[in-house]
Amino acid sequence: MDVLKRQEEYNGTTSDAAPGWDTGVSDLNVFYDTGHMAFMIICAVLVLLMIPGVGLFYSGLARRKSALELLLLSMLSVAVVGFQWFFWGYSLTFSRTGNAFLGDMSMIGLRDVIAQPNGADALPDILFCLYQGMFASITPALAIGAVADRGRILPAIVFMFIWTTVVYDPIAYWTWNGNGWLFKLGSLDFAGGGPVHVASGTCALAYSIMLGKRTGYSRTAGMPWRPHNVTNVVIGTVFLWVGWFGFNGGSALGMNIRAIMASYNTQLAACMAALAWILLDYRLEKKWSTIGFCSGAISGLVAITPAAGFVTPWGALIIGIVGGVCCNFATKLKFLIGVDEALDIFAVHGVGGIVGNILTGVFAASWIAKLDGAEWGPLGWIEQHWVQMGYQLAGTVAAFAWSFVLTCLILFLLNLVPGLSLRASPEEEELGMDDCQLGEFAYDYVELTRHLSDNASVISSQVPPVAGSSAASSHEKTAETV
Repeated sequence: MDVLKRQEEYNGTTSDAAPGWDTGVSDLNVFYDTGHMAFMIICAVLVLLMIPGVGLFYSGLARRKSALELLLLSMLSVAVVGFQWFFWGYSLTFSRTGNAFLGDMSMIGLRDVIAQPNGADALPDILFCLYQGMFASITPALAIGAVADRGRILPAIVFMFIWTTVVYDPIAYWTWNGNGWLFKLGSLDFAGGGPVHVASGTCALAYSIMLGKRTGYSRTAGMPWRPHNVTNVVIGTVFLWVGWFGFNGGSALGMNIRAIMASYNTQLAACMAALAWILLDYRLEKKWSTIGFCSGAISGLVAITPAAGFVTPWGALIIGIVGGVCCNFATKLKFLIGVDEALDIFAVHGVGGIVGNILTGVFAASWIAKLDGAEWGPLGWIEQHWVQMGYQLAGTVAAFAWSFVLTCLILFLLNLVPGLSLRASPEEEELGMDDCQLGEFAYDYVELTRHLSDNASVISSQVPPVAGSSAASSHEKTAETV
């Protein structure tokens, strides 16, 4: 006896938004394979789990008196963008009737978003909306780490809503919507090298410029603080690494061999970039850096994102190594241009996304793209498709320029609004963002000891000095002077 339900071909409206009832069936599930849907639900959850991973990674890199703010902002991104995506973000990005630049409001408030296919024949509209909404949520979370140690929360919240609307949504539309100009041009971006990583990294760079340098920042040496909690950085890396399988694997938009290949390429690139970065750091200090390993893994994951479903494993290996090396050296750019980019978001996500986009033009292979059953012509340089590099550069430059200019403009205007000044006062900065913005702390002892600097002489007379401890009121771990 055949226990399998035959999947029907969708016979309803596809040119305009429609809920699916015009198909004349009583059970809309007959058009979709439950295996594909289950896979995409799991991938959406994995991408969601990446967002607290971003918060843990950033909070571990920051000073302990501002660590909780970064965790909160990463989760606020989920809530703020979750509403924005429901209200008009999904319609602006994936409506079927937009122009070459931006979608329309035909699906505002998820009107008629139920069972009509979108993104792929295997996905009902509401599932595609859920999955892509996680991409929209994580992108400002990646960028907002730029506020570290000096940025206020209220303007950051307002910024995330506006930025997602006027920066992320247009770039994602250009890249992934069938009507977008980059999509029609032929620019390849499997999972978000431009809309997610170049856009967020560039946003972080612009946000850092608009905020200005932290108090005590040195143009040549940065801040004299080491990451306060390396364990948090490792945990955040684990969340991100695991979640990236949903990020890249799910971008195949179905459970197929292409999704498996994208997942394998993701793993390989992360491994190679982590090794490349940690070896580059070892050559300088003869120390095996945990932070270096984690940063390298993330840089590899970023670099493979646009290429994961287009390249062979040997291409992923090269992309991982090149991505790790380029991002490692890019951490020095902030000193060259004099910008206090506290967490190296541009170096990892901006530069990593740029490297990934460009190398996709080199290593993209049609026989890999065909693993989902679709037809593709020659893609990258390895198939003598030389013009592809121009398409990749167009997508990269467009994402960089749009994100940088619009981010600066949004922040400039926000800073003029009473109550929305971007930066905390010097006194609040010294006290710590957790205290002045949240009234809560990542660690209880920060609250218990925050005023003990007034009695530093008493403390120093009772407690013997400990190597590596700080005499500063913030009780931070200071870096050795070189």
